[in-house]
Amino acid sequence: MNTIANPLDPAHPLPAKSLVLVGMPGSGKSSIGRRLAARLALPFVDSDTEVETAAGMTIEQIFDRFGEAEFRAVERRVISRLLNESPHVISTGGGAFINEEIRAMIKEKATSIWLKVDIEILFDRISRRADRPLLKGDGDEPRIKLEKLKEIREETYAMADITVESDHRPAEETVTRVLEALSSRGQMTGIRYQKKE
Repeated sequence: MNTIANPLDPAHPLPAKSLVLVGMPGSGKSSIGRRLAARLALPFVDSDTEVETAAGMTIEQIFDRFGEAEFRAVERRVISRLLNESPHVISTGGGAFINEEIRAMIKEKATSIWLKVDIEILFDRISRRADRPLLKGDGDEPRIKLEKLKEIREETYAMADITVESDHRPAEETVTRVLEALSSRGQMTGIRYQKKE
């Protein structure tokens, strides 16, 4: 990957393309994304937050009022805009990479990174939050939905340029594994990043 000068931090040249994190809800895309961006002195953006800003309402409200199709349409427009901006780290919603059009845009204009997470860890994480529209339900229903969603989506997530296992270890360790995976694939040629002990 070619690099360009970073006027704010010459020690950390910027990658020529954005880095896009993909994966299941609860895989840590936003948390890892923020830390990855900090390590590379790049801007960070969460596409879900950008969708909410563009729509003037929460994702849950978009789903409730207009349905999933309208949410995906707004998401597609937002991600297209983000991919045409200067390089940064982008955290995407769980279904973004599943959309063929969005996936093609990411493949063309960015380096995609799948954060692969075990179902037990995913369920533990998402069970703490009530803002996952596709995973609502009572009793065992959310877990059953999550398992089905994971089974359906993983084949597509595997199309990402890089796959990194995300587990119970500290987030900074996952970030380091992402950087090492990028380097080993030649995706970060010339990039120097701050190692965390």
